[in-house]
Amino acid sequence: MNALNAERLRRLRGCDDVVFHPLLTSEEVSDTQQFDIPDMLTRAEATLDAFDGSIDAIVGYIDFPVSTMLPLLCAKYGTRNASLESLLKCEHKFWSRKVMAEVIPDHVPKFTAFDPFDDEALSRIGEADLRFPFFVKPIKSSGSRLGFRIDSPEDFDFAIQNIRAEIDQISEPFNYVLDQADLPDDIRAIEGHYCMAEQVIGGRQCTVEGYVYDGEVVPYGIVDSIRYPQVLSFFYYLYPSTLPTRVQDQMNEITRKIMAHVGYDNAGFNIEYFWDEVQNKIWLLEINTRIAQSHCDLFEMVDGVSHQQVTIDLGLGRTPDMPQGEGPENVAAEFFYRVFFRDATVARAPSRAEIEVAAEQVPGTRISSYVKKGMKLSDLPEQDAYSFAVASVWMGAKKQSKLLWNYEQVMKRLNYEFSDIEE
Repeated sequence: MNALNAERLRRLRGCDDVVFHPLLTSEEVSDTQQFDIPDMLTRAEATLDAFDGSIDAIVGYIDFPVSTMLPLLCAKYGTRNASLESLLKCEHKFWSRKVMAEVIPDHVPKFTAFDPFDDEALSRIGEADLRFPFFVKPIKSSGSRLGFRIDSPEDFDFAIQNIRAEIDQISEPFNYVLDQADLPDDIRAIEGHYCMAEQVIGGRQCTVEGYVYDGEVVPYGIVDSIRYPQVLSFFYYLYPSTLPTRVQDQMNEITRKIMAHVGYDNAGFNIEYFWDEVQNKIWLLEINTRIAQSHCDLFEMVDGVSHQQVTIDLGLGRTPDMPQGEGPENVAAEFFYRVFFRDATVARAPSRAEIEVAAEQVPGTRISSYVKKGMKLSDLPEQDAYSFAVASVWMGAKKQSKLLWNYEQVMKRLNYEFSDIEE
């Protein structure tokens, strides 16, 4: 629970009598290259056991490893959360695809699992009827970490080299979580170091935010994900979605069907989709077993409250009190300021005073800078394979075109410089 989220939580509805306690620090669960889940669980349990009050809810708002630890902690302390098995049906990407294929086959691309340490992996992917181009990613990741588009054998070799070097940072702790679950034999055979190869899908990307309360699946908002031109990296998230209403309605219906089938209950989630406008086809990309933290300020600006409301209400066993359209803005976005280097050293980063001046250009703007002078971009955690996000800018406006203009005015005040650039 960092300072930013603590402030968000205090602004939620119906939380005047709720006291929030930190369980693990953000440095322990995010700003690290190694996820020692048994040690994290031991420290979390020691904190809970030493507490002399009532433990009414245990919640989190980030991806791995927090999302996978929550069911273990909640089961031990009797608080509400989705079961570990239903969560893994979403987070284990091979198991998730198999479950999707059972109920929504028309919205699932071709896929297969493969061992990245198998020298014949590319041939086995071809035997599964996957041809160039295709996409590869770990069966468990966070963000877009170790995800690659493969257009040639050379691309595959490059991806495999990177995956082999880094995948144990997630595969070993994820294997620990898998060992705690009751898994079918065919899923248990796909261990944490395995990867997925999938047919390339595309179109206009978005995220459906939703929750399940006592078996009822409730989608409550759709956020568009806008990419930089010609690359896979995100430029900004936009709320509310600009997709046609009929497409949004269909995505919500698919969401209700798959989440009910999975058996996920009493927790928030979000599902990423593509809408191929040319073929008028909806593809389901992946299911995340948490609210999207990046979207919190967007919901607060447009709807009047962060969707942390969903997380807290569900944790306490209450129907989420999530309003719509009660915020000061009509649209809101999170922009990602990125650099497209292999690596570089930060020669200059804006000071706190410069960031404050930049934010003042547009009322209500918030800026987070992720780098400081002298650091290597490769030291940033949770980055995609094609760029580094050095800052995020959250802002609202009355219309989308004004948002983009406002972002440009803010960024003119921020001066980043880089040296030792690897193009």
